[in-house]
Amino acid sequence: MDTCETCQNCGGCPGCRGSLELTPGEVEMLNRLGQIPFLPVARRAGDEEPVYLEDDLRSPEEYSLILRLLERKGLVSLDFDRPLARFDYSAYAGFPLRGSMALTARGQGVVELLETQGIT
Repeated sequence: MDTCETCQNCGGCPGCRGSLELTPGEVEMLNRLGQIPFLPVARRAGDEEPVYLEDDLRSPEEYSLILRLLERKGLVSLDFDRPLARFDYSAYAGFPLRGSMALTARGQGVVELLETQGIT
């Protein structure tokens, strides 16, 4: 399969034939961001692992993997320099880097396709 240097076979470019594969966890997170445009995210200093603690449907480790995959696919943006205003980050006390996540334009397009095609 042809791949490009950027997407590394994730389905994000014509080299990957324009396909996109999503896990159930990725679909859930995209739908959540489709309902709530900005969600909190954090990480430890010197660590690239994103932390999301707002839902207990999955473990923090699963959410970390889901967020890394969605970011790699260009569907979400994780901004550790843009914390949510008036959000109580007390659950993230052990994580000094606190920010927000949101859908990218591509992510918004995927959410719209999921909604119109009725994929859950």
